[in-house]
Amino acid sequence: MRKLILGLAITLDGYIEGSNGEYDWCFTDQDYGLNDFFKRIDAMFIGRKSYEIAQQYAENNNGESIPGMPPLKEYVFSTTLKTVKDGSVLISEDSMAAARRIKSQPGKDIWLYGGASLTEAMMNEGLVDELWLSVHPILLGNGKLLFHQQDQRVKLTLLESKTYETGLVSLRYRIENK
Repeated sequence: MRKLILGLAITLDGYIEGSNGEYDWCFTDQDYGLNDFFKRIDAMFIGRKSYEIAQQYAENNNGESIPGMPPLKEYVFSTTLKTVKDGSVLISEDSMAAARRIKSQPGKDIWLYGGASLTEAMMNEGLVDELWLSVHPILLGNGKLLFHQQDQRVKLTLLESKTYETGLVSLRYRIENK
């Protein structure tokens, strides 16, 4: 079965964006392991808000929502969107069952790109297999937290850690109690 990997940038105090939705604190000066990560995946789960932000970014950057990202099968989870771009799949009903079905299909691992609501739902359903967090050396003090209330404690096993000269720490964990 394919793994679902939550992979994203986070501040040391646990925020994934600032109070106005900003992510200007994210380091973009080097790869930070992204190209190796891209080799592991062939699909992406993305929520409506993150999808819309990525589409806006792509419009202003030659169609590229994430620099260097290979073509991925995008599964957009939304109950409000009616259409998505060509090649993407809209998941609007029974989303957790759809996620389970997609995970059971052949292929590489799947990137859970965001957002916070989709992440929380998939964590609570036990669908997330790994966390890959790029912890940036900044305290925002407020904004959108990655983790809110979980139904239970989640035991993690460290798979890999890497420290960069910029102070960013990359952490990869396996979720044990699923």
